[in-house]
Amino acid sequence: MTLAFAIVAAYIFGAIPVGVLVARTYGIDIQKVGSGNIGATNVLRAAGWGPALVVFLADTLKGGFAVVVAHAFEVPHWWLAVVAIAAVLGHNYSVFLGFKGGKGVATSFGTIFLLDPGLGGAVAAVAIITILVTRFVSAGSVVGAASGVILCIAMNRFDFRFAIACGLAILITFRHRENLARMYEGRENRIDQRIGNIKASFGE
Repeated sequence: MTLAFAIVAAYIFGAIPVGVLVARTYGIDIQKVGSGNIGATNVLRAAGWGPALVVFLADTLKGGFAVVVAHAFEVPHWWLAVVAIAAVLGHNYSVFLGFKGGKGVATSFGTIFLLDPGLGGAVAAVAIITILVTRFVSAGSVVGAASGVILCIAMNRFDFRFAIACGLAILITFRHRENLARMYEGRENRIDQRIGNIKASFGE
């Protein structure tokens, strides 16, 4: 019963559509702007760095909250993988948005960082460097997620953290499949290009 509650609580908290709520305060329906995604990247394109940072931090905290809840209810370590993935699934397939949502990158980072700050920091570094080099947020997200699996192997994290890293890498890659296809075809806009396109659509 306790385990079931922790899983449901993680999903419900993860499902809170922070990006939608923040964008709405700026008069923006984030699901109808840009990519239609509710995450920080699309909020950045539509509303700027400030709102995007709020969304990123809040979405990250959703993942962290799942870990805190799991620890509070003394969920066995291996079940932490289920709780963590439930939070990300909540963000990706929110019950409050007709089971639509974001891509789960920030929420995934929150779970990893709370469970293992060293691992989380290393994953974040890989993602940021990839974004800076390629200018593709999607590339940074997927490479960062994959690095979590590789880093677990390199750091000898063959436990529940490895299971979580594998599960989250699969989810993030799946949610970015269209971005990867566009990147392969040369149609994926870099982050600076997309910000310019969104501003132009608003007449700025």
